[in-house]
Amino acid sequence: MTVRLIESLATTEPLADVFSDASVLRAMLAFEAALARVEARLNIIPEDAARAIAEAAVPESFDAAAIAREAARTATPGVPFLKALVEQTRRRSPAATGFVHWGATSQDLCDTALVLLLGKAQPLLESDLERLRKALRRLSQQHRSTVMLSRTLLQAAPPTTFGLKAAGWLGAVQRSRKQLRRAFQEGLVAQLGGASGTVAALGDQGLQVGQALAGELKLGYPEAPWHAHRDRLAVLVCACGVVVGTLGKIARDISLLTQNEVGEAAEGSENRGGSSTMPHKHNPVGCALTLAAASRVPALVSSFLSGMVQEHERGLGSLQAEWSIVCGVIQATGMAGASMADVAEGLTIDRSRMSSNLDATQGVIFAERAVMLLSPTLGRDFAQKTLEEATRRCRQEKRRLRDVLAEMKEVTGRLEPAVLHELESPEQYLGAAGEFQDRLLAAADPEDGGHGHKKE
Repeated sequence: MTVRLIESLATTEPLADVFSDASVLRAMLAFEAALARVEARLNIIPEDAARAIAEAAVPESFDAAAIAREAARTATPGVPFLKALVEQTRRRSPAATGFVHWGATSQDLCDTALVLLLGKAQPLLESDLERLRKALRRLSQQHRSTVMLSRTLLQAAPPTTFGLKAAGWLGAVQRSRKQLRRAFQEGLVAQLGGASGTVAALGDQGLQVGQALAGELKLGYPEAPWHAHRDRLAVLVCACGVVVGTLGKIARDISLLTQNEVGEAAEGSENRGGSSTMPHKHNPVGCALTLAAASRVPALVSSFLSGMVQEHERGLGSLQAEWSIVCGVIQATGMAGASMADVAEGLTIDRSRMSSNLDATQGVIFAERAVMLLSPTLGRDFAQKTLEEATRRCRQEKRRLRDVLAEMKEVTGRLEPAVLHELESPEQYLGAAGEFQDRLLAAADPEDGGHGHKKE
């Protein structure tokens, strides 16, 4: 399916296909055909009727646009869809029409169809997040010793490594991915409750039919119908929100690194990121698409959570809002995942620019290190004041920190010249960066199950 132009920045083509009219019809028809087959096996409806219903369940025979128009008259697409299914069944077997949708309700149909669509979406999301995992792991390992500025509150801070930075991204992706996987596992359950959640129309076989239906559709079977209990879907929507927030953080970091004034990273593809008026530009478009998703998803999550407050055994209004919300969340999650996987796979890192940006701070980012070295003899407060004065002079006089400190009597008698000379060596002020990187990589190793802190 071709992505609609208005959604071209909001979804990937595979996910557009998952939520296309044809795909939605296939999911709805799968529910009805499976229900008929199960009920025939249990001698609830005739086998001939089940066969006729299954034969009628051909998506090409249905007019999705007509069903959509009629849905507004009934507050559910289920009613016009079932009318169409009854008509298609009548053409094959008039006697079978009375057994269409036997014992079910329209919400059973719509909820289970939505869950089937989510089941199709999950491997697409997983595939891109796995691409991202591999790319971030590679970047982290390649840049274990690539020293760069850390930045706190957008200001230069003591050095870190790009290897640790990428490992931090990876750790967050894997943690949120694990939550998403668990949410899918718990949320992919069938719905069969009948008119009021008791499947009373099926007599004493309601539970048996529901279990068999779930098995037929390869879905889980819940403890009871969940018509007005939307917690499983809410957990899934929230898990998507966390994933997109995690990806948005990575996109924000990378986009800031690609600014011309920083120049430490660039999205790799030469065929992306052009400008309609400025030939020199190479915009971080993958980051832009991810950040766009991160802008949309929180409001969608909030809308879904607001809709959890549903009345009694079936909600009014909140339920009707869900399909478009869930579709939007899943498609935005897919767009963010695919975009960031593309970015990470093609990301280029400019080590020399990272080094020059470190050097351009004139050493003031090592003021903390100087305070720690001077505190045992000067005391912490006096050492802090001394370095505040030293860094002020560095900025005013445009001199390096070690040179200014070498002229301050409070310092010269307490730090050896060799120590001052090495003060601004970033490799000697990385602390536990390597160990933290190892722990993050080990925890993100799928073969380790996401646990433990083994070194690689």
